[in-house]
Amino acid sequence: MIHVSSLAIGAGIASVAIISVFLVFGAFNDKPELVVAPTPAIQETGPAQITEATFMENGSPILGDPNAPITVVEFGDYQCFFCNKFFHETEDSLLKNYVETGKVKVIFKDFTIIGADSITAANAAHCASDQGKFWEYHDTLYNHWTGENNGWASSDNLLQFAVELELDTDEFSKCMIDSKHTPSIINSNQDAKDLGLTGTPAFFIIGPDNKVTKIGGAQPYDVFEKIFNSELEK
Repeated sequence: MIHVSSLAIGAGIASVAIISVFLVFGAFNDKPELVVAPTPAIQETGPAQITEATFMENGSPILGDPNAPITVVEFGDYQCFFCNKFFHETEDSLLKNYVETGKVKVIFKDFTIIGADSITAANAAHCASDQGKFWEYHDTLYNHWTGENNGWASSDNLLQFAVELELDTDEFSKCMIDSKHTPSIINSNQDAKDLGLTGTPAFFIIGPDNKVTKIGGAQPYDVFEKIFNSELEK
């Protein structure tokens, strides 16, 4: 896939759309809503099979109450301008009002489209996850963002972030050297492509009735609030 500047991506995917897809059939179609079905044991040939695993696997630990009625799946790139914009302008309010109150749970998935440092940073977050600090490292990455492909997510800096979070740096370094989580990152990228994504950030909101709403781009708080409240009223 040819990477387009995240600025252009953000402008081009600012609309909010409802995804109508039946996972039981395993592909996007013109059905009226989505029903989450178990992942089939054998992947059928042909078009990408969209299943529950497409949203839920190859990502972060769950943030929030695992039994929360609404699930938000975010696809992001740690180097992405608009991902960083969402993190600083919108995410805190969503966490305070919906995640911390048990209404919403969040999963972060990688879509590493900007450059090599995107992949390295994603690996680092998962290596931190091995020590129980995925979300702390995730936040640290966005708090140290300074642009795209300018070196802020270098290996040396990623190790320093691990030190600041008091991780076992020997374990962290081995995880990074071994590229332990690269297969999961590759699979997450494929999940994003199967879902038709071309840019970051992108969000899939799965309601109590398993209907999925797609939000493209760094939308403001009120866009999420409206969807969440609508889903919670059902």
